[in-house]
Formats: sequence, C-alpha cells, structure tokens
Amino acid sequence: MNTAVILNELKFKAVRSSGAGGQHVNKVASKIELSFDIMSSAGLTDDEKLIITQKLSSRITKSDVLLLQCGDSRSQHRNKELVIKRLLDILKASLYVPKKRKATKPSKTSIKKRLENKQKQATKKVNRRKPLL
Repeated sequence: MNTAVILNELKFKAVRSSGAGGQHVNKVASKIELSFDIMSSAGLTDDEKLIITQKLSSRITKSDVLLLQCGDSRSQHRNKELVIKRLLDILKASLYVPKKRKATKPSKTSIKKRLENKQKQATKKVNRRKPLL
C-alpha cells in the first residue's frame, strides 16, 4: 500500500452539515465527503484490492468506491484531515493479517507438578473424612 499515491487519488466534496447549529450551519459547507475508487487505484496491488473489496464489502458501493464522511469539526480543513486519517486506518486494518497461533504443549515438569499437587489435595480431603469402624 503506497499512501502517497492513494492520497493523490482521493476525491473530496464539501457538503452542508446536518443537525442543529443555528444560522452558521445553513451557510457553511464544513462536512467533507471522501470517495476512493479501490479498483482504479495505482497505490494498491491487485491482491490488496481483492482483500479490501472482500473485507469492506459492506462499506463500499457496487462500483467499488469507498465513501466516507466527516462532519465532526466546524472546520472544513480539520474534517478533511480526520476523514483522510480514518480512510488510512480502515485500509490498514483491512490489510492486517494476524499471526497464526502455534500449538504448544505443557512441559513435563509442569504436568508432573500439577499431578503431584492434585494428589496432595486428594490425600488432604481423604484425611478429613471420618474413620471407618
């Protein structure tokens, strides 16, 4: 994944934010909509494109475009920074491959200690019983 190339391929659109905010919200387009075309990206390899489209299938459109919005801040520039960071985090998370777990066995000494401890507990419980007549 080449982030410099991906950043040049992003398309931004400023939109009016929804919700409460008084007169200011009605005249300022501070919300940012980011669109990233996954399949036509030169910053991703073919394998990465396939993995991203599979893992993010619920978040992308039918034409393989990832759409993100950010209206958290009142500043358009801040929203742009936030949405870029969010996109890069999503892409990195989808490309992350967890390490395979190696199966391990307990050591012989730990098995021996466990069985000895178990035997000790059993004898302790037996000694607490009432004697048989």
